[in-house]
Order: sequence, then structure tokens, then C-alpha cells
Amino acid sequence: MITGLILNTCFLSGITLNYMLMGVSFSATFSNIATTEQLDQVNRCFAPILGIALLAAIVDLGAPLDYHLILRAGLYTFLYIAARAFGKYFGARCGAKFTYMPDTVRKYLGLTLLPHSGVSLVFTGIICSTLSSAPELVQIVQGTIAAAAIINEFIAVIVAKKGFELAGEIKP
Repeated sequence: MITGLILNTCFLSGITLNYMLMGVSFSATFSNIATTEQLDQVNRCFAPILGIALLAAIVDLGAPLDYHLILRAGLYTFLYIAARAFGKYFGARCGAKFTYMPDTVRKYLGLTLLPHSGVSLVFTGIICSTLSSAPELVQIVQGTIAAAAIINEFIAVIVAKKGFELAGEIKP
């Protein structure tokens, strides 16, 4: 984080690095370096803080969205949900094929990834701040992402559960 702050203030004048993505990359690096015992200890200590932090992040990301825009999103919402589902399913399928994963991973991993739309809320904030000079586009983006997140969290959870069942990870 300190490295990101230094880069943002000293070297990057026109753009800034995303602190959330820096935290994710640090966590991935740390979890690959630490032993299993160390990770278990950190997880036990950090679990309560993580729950509160995730709740605060989701509320913060969703608070500025105007939910009245959902009704006007229409076709954009459908296209966004379809494109996102296509990308997740076939991206996971291709990745699993190229890394020689078993058939259950190839067929069903994409289905289990569908409900995870928190990243789209992060990028909505970034897009809306970038498009601040075009408020009509901001409304379209906010309405589309808000509607898609709500619709997707209902439908995709059922599809993900079915994916886990088909993969044999849970009993039907």
C-alpha cells in the first residue's frame, strides 16, 4: 500500500492505482508465501474484521447507486448479464482446458462464478467518476449495473448451486 501511495503521489500524475486491487494482489502474494499454519492463524484472527470490512465495502459501493434507474435499464441490463455470463462461463472453460483441469472443472466452474458481481460494483464507481462529464451515460451505467447485480444475485445463485451439484461437490 505504501508503494502504491508513493507511486500515485510521485510518479503518476494523470492516473491513480486502485488501492483495492493492490490489497488483493498483496493478499495473493502473502498467501502463496506463508505456510498453511500461518495462514490458518491469520484467518482465525482476521475473520471478524474481514466480515465487517466486506459489509462496509458492499454498502459503500451500493449506496451511491440510484435504484430508480433500474426500471429504465432494460436492454442494456439484458446485454450486460448475457455478456458477463458468456465471459465467465467460457473464460473459465478455456482456462481450465489450457491448464488441463478435470472435466468437472471445465464444465461447471463458470457456472459457480456467476453470482460474484462485487467487482462490477467497484468498476461502476470507477466508470462513473471517469464519465462525470457525461451524466446521461453515468445514469445508464449505474442503472444497468444495479439492475444486473440484483437480477444476477437471484438467478445466478440458483445456477451456481446447480453447477456445484453437477460437479459432484454437493449432494442434490
